[in-house]
Amino acid sequence: MSAWVEGRVAGRRQWSDSLYSLLVDARQVSFVAGQFARLALPAPPGAKEAMIGRPYSFVNPPSAQPHEFYFIILPEGPLSPRLAVLNPGDSVWLAPRANGFFSIGETAQADSLWCLSTGTGIGPFLSMLRTDEPWMKFGRIVLVHSVRLAEELTYRDAIAGIARVHAGAFNYVPMVTREAHREALAGRIPAAIDNGMLEARVGLSLTPENAHAMLCGNPAMIDDVQKVLATRGMRRHRRREPGHITLETYW
Repeated sequence: MSAWVEGRVAGRRQWSDSLYSLLVDARQVSFVAGQFARLALPAPPGAKEAMIGRPYSFVNPPSAQPHEFYFIILPEGPLSPRLAVLNPGDSVWLAPRANGFFSIGETAQADSLWCLSTGTGIGPFLSMLRTDEPWMKFGRIVLVHSVRLAEELTYRDAIAGIARVHAGAFNYVPMVTREAHREALAGRIPAAIDNGMLEARVGLSLTPENAHAMLCGNPAMIDDVQKVLATRGMRRHRRREPGHITLETYW
């Protein structure tokens, strides 16, 4: 099997100075919602490797084309600044197989699912929540998206679509940490769990008796949320040791 599959850019969206989405036609690449691809471009002359590749989660559901990837530009990074300036028709390469175990199939059964994300970590949740699987497994689903600035509350149309299709079973909670926003909770996710503000917002309890939490985002959020949830008796879920928390560090 070839190390890379050549795809074509189908579109690009700029959300802010540093946030972009890239649409890529590569129909031969399949995945499970929540998994990630490796995107790549040719390396500069003289590099040790022929291609520079980095992991990016699929935002689209597996049934939809083109593939979509949501990312932040790392100014000194070798790949993201180059991805951000690609135009429709340009080539971009993908690994032929998707990877990762951050998926609904890897979660434990519970009454409710809490999808807790920061920044671009919302991407895999948007893929999962636009499939049937989570809605068949959980009675209620809460999507929390925490960002620094209100302009980073992206994909609102997609989230509104999920809310329409699953009215009564879905809650979306935006959070903004560095400025006031009338629709959003203030502060960080761990504090909003610890003080009960997040549960009060949606009218659900986040406990080991009724909930499973999926965490996707920066390491500080993931570490701090695990500590808060541990005080409630919630622990990381593993295949051989069922628990209440599934996580993906997204940094």
